[in-house]
Formats: sequence, structure tokens, C-alpha cells
Amino acid sequence: MQLDLSENEIQRYSRHILLPEVGGTGQVALKNASVLVVGAGGLGAPAALYLAAAGVGRIGLVDDDVVELSNLQRQVLHTTRGVGRKKVDTAREQLAALNPEIVVEAWDMRLNASNAHDLVTRYDLVCDGCDNFATRYAVNAACVQAGKVLVSAAVQRFEGQLATFSPTTGGGCYNCLYPATDGQASGLSCGDAGVFGAVTGVMGTLQATQVLKQILGLGNTGAGELLMWDALRMRFTTMTLTADPACTVCGGGHGHG
Repeated sequence: MQLDLSENEIQRYSRHILLPEVGGTGQVALKNASVLVVGAGGLGAPAALYLAAAGVGRIGLVDDDVVELSNLQRQVLHTTRGVGRKKVDTAREQLAALNPEIVVEAWDMRLNASNAHDLVTRYDLVCDGCDNFATRYAVNAACVQAGKVLVSAAVQRFEGQLATFSPTTGGGCYNCLYPATDGQASGLSCGDAGVFGAVTGVMGTLQATQVLKQILGLGNTGAGELLMWDALRMRFTTMTLTADPACTVCGGGHGHG
């Protein structure tokens, strides 16, 4: 554990340090924190950028895709020069260029039920922005088993959702909110339904905000709530999450909900 900041770090994070709620102590907490970002796409890209800029000391990126031209409308970690390359490689380069003070670990793989627990246990918190339900369920199960906070976001067309699942707060787990069924697992992806690019930027940035607040213990971390955003109407709606006593993942006891 590192207990101080270098002169370069003090200058880099000066606007954070000026905040009484953060200060030098909070910035050191960010430096000592680690976050696993699942998916280096529309949500993971802005989330990872802001986590890196904020000084989260170790960021893991897990993704097995390559950059495609159609990604660049929203996946702001990647550039035209990166088309055809692995997303985790181009993303790691961009984050290192933004902030060389941090460590970025690239995991070139698809997170699944067989490797999720090993990956999740390496980090303090998990930020999930993947685009398929199979991975979401695997991430959720691993976080429940390991007792890790999961900040999960999703987008489709002009709408976004954000939820934080915590082992110490009521609200159950992701599977309580969206029980795994054959129909749910075959939901439309962005490639099928389309997505308004800037919506992913807003939701990914909200993810990063909630992760940083979790690390710092600031304000309403959003645990036990579902935030829904309708970009066309510019309306945010919040609903309280409740644990499902019949949940096959957390048994309804996750977070004592």
C-alpha cells in the first residue's frame, strides 16, 4: 500500500485534492484501488478513461474483440488507426498515454463462468459494461461469490440503465433484477438494435462516477437502486431494487436485502 503522492501526482490530481471530500487521503485511496472493467466498448471506454484520469492505481480491461470501424461512433478509447487490432491493446495504449502513473492490465479473453471468479478476485471492484447476458450473469455470480461491489450499466438505442450491487447493501444481485431465462439471454445487442453513441458516453461516465464514490465512500453510491435514463425525453428515473428470495445466485440474501 502506498501512503503518499509524488509531486507529479499532486499536480495531476490537484483539482481532486482541492475537494474537501477527496483531499490527499482520498487521492491516495484511489491510487491504492483496483477496478476490473468488463468490456472495452461503448460503456467500458468512457468508464476506463475517467477511472484512469482520476488516478485509480490498477485497472484491468477484459475483452476479446478487435476494433471495427463501426465501433468508433461511440467507443472513444479506440481510433481509426486501431481498426483490426485487439481492443485491449489499443485501450491500454490510450490509457497509458492519458496517465502513465497507473497500471493497466489487459486480459485478451471473453469473461465466462469458468474464468470469472479468478479475474474478479484480483480486483477491489468490478465495472461491467459488456454487451451480452451470458457474460453479465457470469460477472454477477463471481461478484456475489467473492463479495465484490458490481457497478453494472447497459444501453440500447436512446436509453440507459445503471445499477450498483453491493454485498453490504440491500437490493439483491443482477440476477434478482433480470433472472436468467432463455428469452433474456437472447436480448438484442447494439449491433441488432442500434445505439445513439453519446448515450454510452453518459452511462459509462456515470459508471465511473459511482465506482469512484464507492472507493472514496462519498455520497449516494447508488447501491440498491436502478437508474434509468431516457435520452430522448431527457428524463432520469430511479427505482429501489429488492432481493428475490428465490434467486438462484444470491438466494435473496445478497446484501441482506
